[in-house]
Amino acid sequence: MCGICGIAYADSGRQVGQATLQAMMDVLVHRGPDDSGSYVDGPVGLGHRRLSIMDVAGGHQPMANEDESLWLIGNGEIYNHPQLSAELAARGHSYRTRSDTETILHHFEESGPLGLSGLRGMFAFALWDVRERRLVLARDRLGIKPLYYATTPDGDLAWASEIKALFRTGLVRPTLNVAALPEYLCNRYTTGRTTLFEDVFRVLPGHFIVWHDGRWREEPYWSLSEHLQGSTDRLSAAAYRDAFETRFRDAVQSHLMSDVPLGVFLSGGLDSSAVAITMHELVGSRLNTFSVGYDEGPESELGYARSVAEHIGSNHHEVTLSAHEFFEALPRLLWHEDEPIAFPSSISLYFVARLAADSVKVVLTGEGSDELLAGYGKYLRTVWNVRLGQRYERLPGAAQRRIRQLIHRLPDKHRVVRRLKRTFLARPVDPEALYFDSFGVFGADHTRQLLNPDLLDGMHPAEVDPFAEQRRLWIESADASLLNRLLYVDTLSYLHELLMKQDQMSMAASLESRVPFLDNELIEFAFGLPDDMKLKGTRSKLVLRDIMEPRLPKEILSRSKMGFPTPVGRWLTGAARGWLEDCALSSDRLTAHFFDPSVVRRLAHEHVSGYADHTERLWSIVNVELWARTYPQIATGQ
Repeated sequence: MCGICGIAYADSGRQVGQATLQAMMDVLVHRGPDDSGSYVDGPVGLGHRRLSIMDVAGGHQPMANEDESLWLIGNGEIYNHPQLSAELAARGHSYRTRSDTETILHHFEESGPLGLSGLRGMFAFALWDVRERRLVLARDRLGIKPLYYATTPDGDLAWASEIKALFRTGLVRPTLNVAALPEYLCNRYTTGRTTLFEDVFRVLPGHFIVWHDGRWREEPYWSLSEHLQGSTDRLSAAAYRDAFETRFRDAVQSHLMSDVPLGVFLSGGLDSSAVAITMHELVGSRLNTFSVGYDEGPESELGYARSVAEHIGSNHHEVTLSAHEFFEALPRLLWHEDEPIAFPSSISLYFVARLAADSVKVVLTGEGSDELLAGYGKYLRTVWNVRLGQRYERLPGAAQRRIRQLIHRLPDKHRVVRRLKRTFLARPVDPEALYFDSFGVFGADHTRQLLNPDLLDGMHPAEVDPFAEQRRLWIESADASLLNRLLYVDTLSYLHELLMKQDQMSMAASLESRVPFLDNELIEFAFGLPDDMKLKGTRSKLVLRDIMEPRLPKEILSRSKMGFPTPVGRWLTGAARGWLEDCALSSDRLTAHFFDPSVVRRLAHEHVSGYADHTERLWSIVNVELWARTYPQIATGQ
């Protein structure tokens, strides 16, 4: 795990300044406190900060191949490095280190960018080809590792693991991407290449960029859509379970590759518990496990985590978090995140990462299982809403309209009413209404109400469409089952933001986090599983539950999913009320011209009075304000 950055000027006579490159590297020091290095070849410069995991003594970067015709900086891990390095050495490649970075170099010599599909792992890298004078940027299949870039009209290119490093180049400055604001408010994040900064983009997961003399192109080397149907060979339920278990165990085994101590984040949920028990069985020695909870309220999952820790006999570590600690850390962690923090659990994740960093350099986590195996309750609700809705649509249209009107007149005070308004009784039976909009933070109509009219007036109607990317993914997966289409959309949108949270919060503590559920071989197999191996009746993640039933405590298998909850909603009405008033209600806040003040006041009043739960909406508003204070230019336009 590291931080990478660099610049490529289109003018071949221009020289990358070492001071500029060093400034980019300095802002990424938390990603790599162990070592640093740079390489400049006229108009191209590569910068690297290293967190030493593999070949601690010999893995310095930038790294070159045998004749120094290729130079590479990388972030992440190649889990099939032992197999690939043996094959490459047998074909005549000379290794000077034990580092998986060198394996990327030799593999690239043989296969070029289209051979990236042969790498099993999480990675983001930049490779400079001295002879061809071309630069290649690449990112792993699902975007576990981040990679951002900015270009200029002249063809200059800058890239980095974190957005803040791009601003050190002078090629781009922090400017609000107004067109992305509706999508953020609805979804808590932006999708595809888009960020909330104008002219700053992501390299798409599963893609590479080739830059040469100021011209560049982006191409895919892997596509999840090719694996939506799975094998045409139908297996028995037992055979599917055995095959999944073999792949899961192999994924965890491969993710143990390290020359430094490892541990595991343990929430007490099924996913992290499955990783922990499998890791325990493979390692055979006492594990270090790490959990976070809260000093009050029902949101803490520490009791479940302790149960699993006791079950496997781990060396268990805990940290409890107060409202004061949580909100005091928020501005600093927002700087680490670069954009508004989508999920309050990001803050909790940082604190458990900081705890873990005192004992280990690498942790395994359970992220990704929900999107692979339909773990969220929204999948069950959507499937049933569509099934029942299709029957309901047989009623006369006038009767449907009357029922819908009656439901929308009901007050939102009661939870059952709020849920009723998300069903086929109150919404059209289509994915946008029952899924995208239904589970959005604000919803498309509410977003238009929230945004300042002056801001909306300057936007094209298409720019206020928050679901364009999800709709594209939905169409792209048209041949798959309803459930797999839901999982496909979330894996390529919602999960991407979860992975950014995982990366940025762990790296803020200089800790590498790994996600074995997102091993590419396991992903491809999981998407080919029959729906009833994932969701059956009201049971989710069926194949994983069946595998873990004889191996985990019963209370872990039977407990309801909590989803890493935080008490933010309760804190905003009590211990953190001052943050709500300062960031959402004060007249001198920087984002006062972004949002309609009357709508913000109504949301705050309804939440504080207990009339409605607006935790997610208020969290978004507070975060946009703190983000603007981190980058005042986005509010002032200067």
